[in-house]
Amino acid sequence: MKRLEPRDRHPEHLRSLEELAGVLGLPWDGILPRGRGMGKVDLQVLGELQERRPGKLILVTAMTPTPFGEGKTITTIGLAMALETLGYRSACTLREPSMGPLFGVKGGGTGGGKACLVPSDEINLHFTGDFHAVAMAHNLLAAAADQALFRGEVEGLEPEGVTWKRVVDLNDRALRYVDVRPDGRRKGGIRSTGFDITAASEVMAVLALSRDFADLRRRLGRIVIGKDRRGRPVTAEELGAAGAMAALVRDALLPNLVQTSSGTPAFVHTGPFANIAHGSSSILADQVALHGADFVVTEAGFGAEMGAEKFFHIKCRAGGTRPSVVVLVASVRALKYHSGRFEIRPGAPLPPEILREDLDALEKGEPNLEKQTANASSFGAPVVVAINRFPTDTDAEVDCLKEMALSAGAEAVVESTPFQRGSLGGADLARACVEVLLEEEPRELDFLFPGGAPVKEKVESLAREFYGAARVDWAPRALEDLDWLNREGYGNLPVCVAKTQFSLSHDPALKGAPRGYAFPVRELRLAAGAGFVLVLAGSILTMPGFPPRPAFKRLDLGPDGSLLGLG
Repeated sequence: MKRLEPRDRHPEHLRSLEELAGVLGLPWDGILPRGRGMGKVDLQVLGELQERRPGKLILVTAMTPTPFGEGKTITTIGLAMALETLGYRSACTLREPSMGPLFGVKGGGTGGGKACLVPSDEINLHFTGDFHAVAMAHNLLAAAADQALFRGEVEGLEPEGVTWKRVVDLNDRALRYVDVRPDGRRKGGIRSTGFDITAASEVMAVLALSRDFADLRRRLGRIVIGKDRRGRPVTAEELGAAGAMAALVRDALLPNLVQTSSGTPAFVHTGPFANIAHGSSSILADQVALHGADFVVTEAGFGAEMGAEKFFHIKCRAGGTRPSVVVLVASVRALKYHSGRFEIRPGAPLPPEILREDLDALEKGEPNLEKQTANASSFGAPVVVAINRFPTDTDAEVDCLKEMALSAGAEAVVESTPFQRGSLGGADLARACVEVLLEEEPRELDFLFPGGAPVKEKVESLAREFYGAARVDWAPRALEDLDWLNREGYGNLPVCVAKTQFSLSHDPALKGAPRGYAFPVRELRLAAGAGFVLVLAGSILTMPGFPPRPAFKRLDLGPDGSLLGLG
């Protein structure tokens, strides 16, 4: 168990919150301090910044990762740090960590080594309370739905018509299926429901995609909690809960300003997962950062067929911004993982054989890198591959990976070592991104499908073009959901596919770049407030469980109040 040294958590060269705001030209009276080294940005600041020319956005995504992740967050932080050392005003925008992964497999979500966010302890745990505000607003709506059932406030609303669950920011498989009694009595009518993790809440997605307070209020009112016996959607506005929900998440809409371990500005805001939600930080955080910096580095969750696809199809269309460069993180161990020769179990140490030089395993895993590079390139932005190098990687393996990435169509390929070397470890990647930007003419975004295409067409296009499937198998429940969406006028919304993060397909056992299989869609859920349809594929769950060796067992409190085992 490694103890975090005070110098690692609070380096001497960190900036004060006021200095941090000054770097980006943010007025100090527009920063609302929220504890040591943390502050929220008043939305009035954004109005003042709009007159400035926005900077360039760099999106960090990845090939399909191992259960341990392949270093997107560290790469994002390290690249922002490196761009600042090259003389540019830079910032990064990242999602807020959830306590699900924190206590589950991956541990902390603030980077690591010499490329991390500070104050990391506070960010990883309660931070500014945004997750709690989202959970409160979400659960208030659930309570309002049960109140409406008990009081008969909505004509035709019956227990089986309510689909809105409750949420908690924790992995807890025992809460996936829960029976409640809306009348509050020990004996009486039972309604079957359950819990999702807070990162999967539609309120979280609404927060991430809202452009201002008025937009937030409208979106919350449009949330559909179920349908009455005639099939008519029942909204949060109809239940009278939307106003109170907006009040609960008012401060949570304000972007959070912190910094990296080298003092580079960082915005950490909202936390939707990419496997069960849209997987990127907020539109507002990007807007503030882009109008204060020359370069903003942001991260999309998991592989390019998930986070990056949703970033372009959902966030870019909602927010009006677009990446100028896409950085795709790859690693030697991820390619070996996709050879199918090695079994990696969440929470367990890596098998020793995957740490030995094995060029043949790299070649077997190459199709995943090739496909994910193609997926990332398909939107029109140039792709730079960043090789996140681990100490066990050999020169021969890294050289082989470089050749594979160039053959796959990357504009440039560089090694990236910010974990070990901080901004120096991201310098080559920073130079490569700047060079690509200077050499490339701006390109128009090229979407896979029109924004108004039918839901069914969008899902089938993604399955064929991004996941490699031959066809989509629609379960009877999914077809019923699709018919209802079409009847009620929601049949042309964007889609957010919820599937495993460990494969291009729906099945985590299918490594590499599987092709010719059937992609199973079992259920569609309307997220009218967020403005998309959630598509549940395969056995994906919106409430995770703990692995056999959960990370919470390593976390402890030292006698001086320091946190142990969080990283």
